Amino acid sequence: MITDFQNWAKSRQVCIETSLQTLLPAANVAPERLHKAMRYAVLGGGKRVRPLLAFAAGELSEANEGRVTIAAAAVELIHAYSLVHDDLPCMDDDVLRRGKPTCHVEYDEPTALLVGDSLQSLAFQLLTEYRLADTAQVQLEMIKQLAQAAGSRGMAGGQAIDLANVGKILSLPELEFMHIHKTGALIRAAVMLGARCGSSLNDAQLENLDHFAKHIGLAFQVVDDVLDAEATTAILGKTAGKDAEHNKPTYVTILGVSRARELAEELRRDAYQALEGFDSAAKRLRQVTDFIIQREF
Repeated sequence: MITDFQNWAKSRQVCIETSLQTLLPAANVAPERLHKAMRYAVLGGGKRVRPLLAFAAGELSEANEGRVTIAAAAVELIHAYSLVHDDLPCMDDDVLRRGKPTCHVEYDEPTALLVGDSLQSLAFQLLTEYRLADTAQVQLEMIKQLAQAAGSRGMAGGQAIDLANVGKILSLPELEFMHIHKTGALIRAAVMLGARCGSSLNDAQLENLDHFAKHIGLAFQVVDDVLDAEATTAILGKTAGKDAEHNKPTYVTILGVSRARELAEELRRDAYQALEGFDSAAKRLRQVTDFIIQREF
């Protein structure tokens, strides 16, 4: 049975895919090899969870969908760049992503490095090229938030912490700190950028929304760790068991599978609680939360 949420999610996934196809440089534009590799890394794969969160938050703030589409595309480009770089031999050294060879395997390492650089630049180009908010000040805040989420105080910093702790035993608060940055920062940016495309939320509501995003960002990583431990490569679309193989600290290594699943449910409840003041307007955000928790779980 196809649910209302499935129809909504599919329509938004098609929307973001179509937009990314248009926003990325055409494959026949010089330098052709780089542009082909950029399109290879971004198009035709992934659940587009971050865009779904942006669209859901945009509905909450009564945002124009065209604005949210650009903001969601920018976040997804940052995410795609991070995957390309994470898969490089100097990082996680993986050969499979979204069910196909990783970018550096399909092309080569120098091209993959340039793909990541170019996708990151394009993301910020989009945030400056289009009118996404009612005021220039809000749009500047959106640009700042995505920059922080991608940088040393966000995703890149979290990856640095991850690499520095391979083979080490972390406490639960230390692991949480790492993933608030590595995974959570970009998820929080997706939610907040989507919401800021509209104009109906006050500061207190934006703070509650950020609390929601923090919880769901951590929940996403908990589920990811469980899937890495239990799911097959065919289901994941990437090499299963890589965390254990590389002796990385995860929620599963610290808590075990059963407790990690319980933690994911606790984080879902916390995320729901942060949305209580929004009533039915947060319907889509609650549905995306369930989608994140329940994916192949």
